[in-house]
Amino acid sequence: MLHEAGDGGQCGYVDGLVLPVPQDKKDAYRAFAQTTAAAFLEHGATRVVDTFGNDVPVGKITDFHRAAKVHDGETVAFGWIEWPSKQVRDTAWERLMSDARLSAGGDRPFDGKRMMFGAFVPVVDR
Repeated sequence: MLHEAGDGGQCGYVDGLVLPVPQDKKDAYRAFAQTTAAAFLEHGATRVVDTFGNDVPVGKITDFHRAAKVHDGETVAFGWIEWPSKQVRDTAWERLMSDARLSAGGDRPFDGKRMMFGAFVPVVDR
């Protein structure tokens, strides 16, 4: 079913992220993503998707590589977390901040300083 913002349908809420990951740490990134996905789902997310760059072109003006300041030997990871509502997401984030699965500290297989993230309201959900 198609939902558009303002049509009375449930569009939910989405957290999105883009980050650079060393290509030789793909397996470590996958393991980290599986662990954090379990935490998000337990705290109310309806879907968690993490991807590892495969065909990410370098653009002429801007691109994912520039946005994430990708270094040689790295690729871009892109992911999102779907929530039933902003309220569920906000409540979950409060609990997630104390969840040990998200506080890997220096053991993260990526440079968190170059991670971009934000929260979005869907305008089309097909």
